Amino acid sequence: MRGGMLISSTQNPKIKSAIRLQNRKERDETGLFLIEGYRELKRAVESGGVHFEALFVCPDFFLGSNEQTLIHQVDAEVYTCSQAVFAKLSYRDRPDGLLAVGHQMQHTLAHLFPRIAKAKIPFLLIAEAIEKPGNLGTILRSADAVGIDGVIVCDKCTDIYNPNVVRASVGTLFTIPVVEATSSETLLWLQEKKIQVVAATPSADLEFTEADFTVPLAIVVGTEQLGLSEAWMKAADLRVSIPMRGVADSLNVATATTLLLYEVLRQRKPYVPNISLLR
Repeated sequence: MRGGMLISSTQNPKIKSAIRLQNRKERDETGLFLIEGYRELKRAVESGGVHFEALFVCPDFFLGSNEQTLIHQVDAEVYTCSQAVFAKLSYRDRPDGLLAVGHQMQHTLAHLFPRIAKAKIPFLLIAEAIEKPGNLGTILRSADAVGIDGVIVCDKCTDIYNPNVVRASVGTLFTIPVVEATSSETLLWLQEKKIQVVAATPSADLEFTEADFTVPLAIVVGTEQLGLSEAWMKAADLRVSIPMRGVADSLNVATATTLLLYEVLRQRKPYVPNISLLR
């Protein structure tokens, strides 16, 4: 397989540098990040948008037989690690023997224009100040599932290159444009592109299934504790809520986002059951 001599010490400079990327400060300073896992790495490779710095492998942890093919598709130096070294390098309970270092993708609002220009009815998601990496990753996964045109992360609390975002997104971070921007510049951009802003808030009288989602729109979801900021609430063309019949007054932000995204999909395209899933 590709790769030089076995790295058997955690004191190896390459290993120490990679481990430091688990910290946001190091990611911000270097512009690098970690991509661990077969599915995540495969999607990063297939996207064509990630430039790789290095790939660390441990065949003892491989779960299948396709790892070698994927390794040959990664344009980077490959380092083979012992089990102990890879376990230290990994941020997973059950590593699968593949971890790459990649350069962060610097997407801007301008990168979204070709997508919305080609879209029949533009469909975007705005995530304002999401605090938990797992929630942000799950939101990206749901956004990919409905074929969204792009996700804009505003006034970020969580680094989109946090290893747990990459993991929770199962690599969909690389399949859709994910842009980081401020709320003010995003609001101006949406107004210029004539895209309706739909704010999700428990206080709205209009239930989300009663709203018209067949127009160009951007659904906006907010922080887990405080919801959307006043700026987004005031700018919203429409406010919608998800009905709550129990004691809880709101849903987890990732769960709520998934419901909203699938309602857009339901309204825009008649649902056809997947027969294979019903057998």
